[in-house]
Amino acid sequence: MADSLVIVESPAKAKTISKYLGKKFIVKASMGHVRDLPKSQIGVEVENQFSPKYITIRGKGSILKELKDARKKVKRVFLAADPDREGEAIAWHLAHYLDVSEKESCRVVFNEITKEAVKDAFKTPRPINMDLVNAQQARRILDRLVGYKISPLLWKKVKKGLSAGRVQSVTVKLVIDRENEINEFEPKEYWSITAVLSIHGKTFEAKFHGKDGKKLELNSETEVNEILQLIKDAQYIVKNVKEKEQYRNPAKPFTTSLLQQEAARKLNYRAAKTMQVAQQLYEGVNIGKGGSVGLITYMRTDSPRISPFAQEEAKSYIKEKFGDKFVPNTPRVYGKKNSNAQDAHEAIRPTSTLRDPASLKPYLSRDQFRLYKLIWERFVASQMASAILDTMSVDIEVNNTTFKASGSKIKFQGFMKVYVEGNDEGVKEDHKFLPELKSGDVLENNKIDPKQHFTQPPPRYTEARLVKTLEELGIGRPSTFAPTLDTIRRRGYVALEDKKFVPTEMGELVIQLMEEFFPEILNVEFTANMEEELDDIEEGKEFWVNVLEEFYSPFKKRLDVAEEEMKEIEIEDEVSDEICEKCGRHFVYKMGRFGKFLACSGFPDCRNTKPIVKDIGVTCPSCNKGQIVERRSKKGRVFYGCNQYPECEFVSWDKPTDIKCPDCSAHLVEKRNKKGTYLKCSNCDYKKE
Repeated sequence: MADSLVIVESPAKAKTISKYLGKKFIVKASMGHVRDLPKSQIGVEVENQFSPKYITIRGKGSILKELKDARKKVKRVFLAADPDREGEAIAWHLAHYLDVSEKESCRVVFNEITKEAVKDAFKTPRPINMDLVNAQQARRILDRLVGYKISPLLWKKVKKGLSAGRVQSVTVKLVIDRENEINEFEPKEYWSITAVLSIHGKTFEAKFHGKDGKKLELNSETEVNEILQLIKDAQYIVKNVKEKEQYRNPAKPFTTSLLQQEAARKLNYRAAKTMQVAQQLYEGVNIGKGGSVGLITYMRTDSPRISPFAQEEAKSYIKEKFGDKFVPNTPRVYGKKNSNAQDAHEAIRPTSTLRDPASLKPYLSRDQFRLYKLIWERFVASQMASAILDTMSVDIEVNNTTFKASGSKIKFQGFMKVYVEGNDEGVKEDHKFLPELKSGDVLENNKIDPKQHFTQPPPRYTEARLVKTLEELGIGRPSTFAPTLDTIRRRGYVALEDKKFVPTEMGELVIQLMEEFFPEILNVEFTANMEEELDDIEEGKEFWVNVLEEFYSPFKKRLDVAEEEMKEIEIEDEVSDEICEKCGRHFVYKMGRFGKFLACSGFPDCRNTKPIVKDIGVTCPSCNKGQIVERRSKKGRVFYGCNQYPECEFVSWDKPTDIKCPDCSAHLVEKRNKKGTYLKCSNCDYKKE
């Protein structure tokens, strides 16, 4: 007979925990939050110390009845929601419904869902931490005040359906500011001179560095021609050779932000997908005889800390699998990147290093396996010995000019045997070593290659870059990055083009109004300071009502001014040349979450819409009549099809070309890998790099 009720958020988590606790515990799922502010009104009594008016979330009535019925059958209730502010708030709301005192030792937290961690947590239950609850309440109310006060103003003055948010508005501004930088960028000309040299039959490249012992930048073709004239028919003589060993340390284990960045780079996952799959791995996956097991530690963290037990297990695994030399002399300890990092949790790591990805592959979905493999490899590598590289740098003298060459090769792989961190450009490292060289060697000049270049503007934000920037600026916290990026896309304030964020006209208009009337909301420093104040509430250093009062008083004055002075703006849709085939009116351009599309100007009488297609200049390989156009699926994924559809039903996820395969005469398609773009046959195994 059970004597305790345990409540978690999800059925998967309930299933995993139930297996560990045994028959004396009833484990139920609340399916997340059960209480929240109402959607139909602001739900905050500003004049009454910002008292929130919580209501039961629609659809949760039957769940609450089930929990109340279970409560009557047991002596004790344990609230085991996730170990963060949201989890603490969920526990507090449940305690309210089930008549459990917040001072009672009812709260159970664990950083990983394993048998040992769960059982240990139930030995030391604690009261609900009201500082955590109040930090969550303060954030919720703060965001509600901004959203529910500014949004109606935008509806009235600009357009129905617009919204503003405390963190989302700053994020959109970052995207707009970057776009402005790109548009205002003036490219500058510069040149490089590469010499292809050889000695004893071995070839390598050297770059022009300077003249008369000083570094010299080449900014015009005239300057390049002067250097070419100087080195024409001159001898290339090795002047100086430096060789040294270089130690390279592994990247630290994943925090939430780092996981989202690396999953975007290596797996092409959006932040929301990364967190969704990580949640599944954390809550538990059925691994056969072992049943349901939590495979990773809690995935919302900004601490790189690792428990001694996990370090010791990793050390044993590395020693047995790779040998003693792959184990560092002392265990690696990774410090917090900034003083605001919360150290309540560990880094994201596998709950057991012994569960290597290969052994779990039969039990995981493709997405789960790929993310688990990434987490496992990153953690194991973080506990391994440094890699050692042999590096060589060479100065080459040519008639008072200097060319430089450098190379490296891996002497000892160390952590690189398991994992190497990605980069935002997606460029894979290519270690090239120079031939044996010594001072005085005369080199053979095979080729001189002068090239013109232009400086490039800063790149648009990818998800990885934007998450990294938000973290560096202190905007938001680990749990907010993914929903923030998702929100600004759904609102139509930004669109994704070639996996990079681009501001929309609507986004620019809203931010322009926000800058004029609510500049502090868009101030990065102001937003970062607010995050610190929320952290202070969590740590019991600040009273949450005082923080809200300090924010709301000047904010209310801004609202009153905006109400009076913000002019009404009428937005007219851009009319296209295309005619609606259903009613004969013109199509207009509209902005959706996946970019622009065409909609009938007769809306709502006519609801006809169609995508904007882009001709890629390739004849359809199926019908040989139509042209291939770029389209988007309902989920925003780019694909290619014939413009004669439905007469011709040719479609391809890969970009077709007009080039024929030399083996089977089928058309070649463009493919991408880490090295770039290559061509592959759509029918056979032919590949052209």
